[in-house]
Amino acid sequence: MAVPSTRRLRGLRKALLGIVGLAGFLVVWQLIPTLGLINSQYLPYVTDVFARLSEESVDLAFWRRLGSTMKSWAIGLTVATFAAVVLGTIVGLVPVLRRATHTMVEFLRPIPSVALIPLAVLMFGIQMQAALVIIIYASFWQVFVQVIYGVADVDAVARDTARSFGLTRREQLTHLVLPTALPYLMTGVRLAAAVALILAITAEMVIGNPGLGRLIELSRSAGDSVGLYAFVVVTGLLGLLVNLVFRFIERRTLSWHQSIRGEEAR
Repeated sequence: MAVPSTRRLRGLRKALLGIVGLAGFLVVWQLIPTLGLINSQYLPYVTDVFARLSEESVDLAFWRRLGSTMKSWAIGLTVATFAAVVLGTIVGLVPVLRRATHTMVEFLRPIPSVALIPLAVLMFGIQMQAALVIIIYASFWQVFVQVIYGVADVDAVARDTARSFGLTRREQLTHLVLPTALPYLMTGVRLAAAVALILAITAEMVIGNPGLGRLIELSRSAGDSVGLYAFVVVTGLLGLLVNLVFRFIERRTLSWHQSIRGEEAR
């Protein structure tokens, strides 16, 4: 019983420290315009921002915009993850393909997704599909590279042992490749989830699709600094929520892995 109690105390202490840090940040934010360090026109009072958030929370239009953003995020992340897992597994299992595609991957991966926005708009216009192009492109590489590394990390001795015991390719994939690649995959998906959210909001700001990004851009163009900061805070809360959810999924999925066991032991 001592070990679970220690873990709960450690988790409670970590949560309390996080709350204290957040409270300190909000106090400093409130003090900066109060003391006149920055004009409240450019950095509004935190109380005004949260009052605006309270107003928006009862506005159905706000929730529709939020839903549009999350819909683009979910579709883009799902498509990117599926494509990256399939292609990454194939490339990772075939050394010739891995070497042949290395240069192409290193060329395509650093291209900023926002650079594809003009092409996406030209192809699909001001529609969700245009946003999906850059969301999928950016998220794909996060998962694809991790899957390749994970599949390629299978121990040669373990692979030879599996062959000597007569395991079929499907059995090797299930019992050898998947457990080895899964930690890499979960890391890639968690990173891709954050990238997909960033690109979903960026696309709405630049392309003009309805969503949180569009609300931010409209607030900026109207000189509504309180609304601007309020919607930025919402995006930050979304990012935090996405990271916590995928971190929870990762810990549950990899509860058997030494990396998670090591964290729990500390």
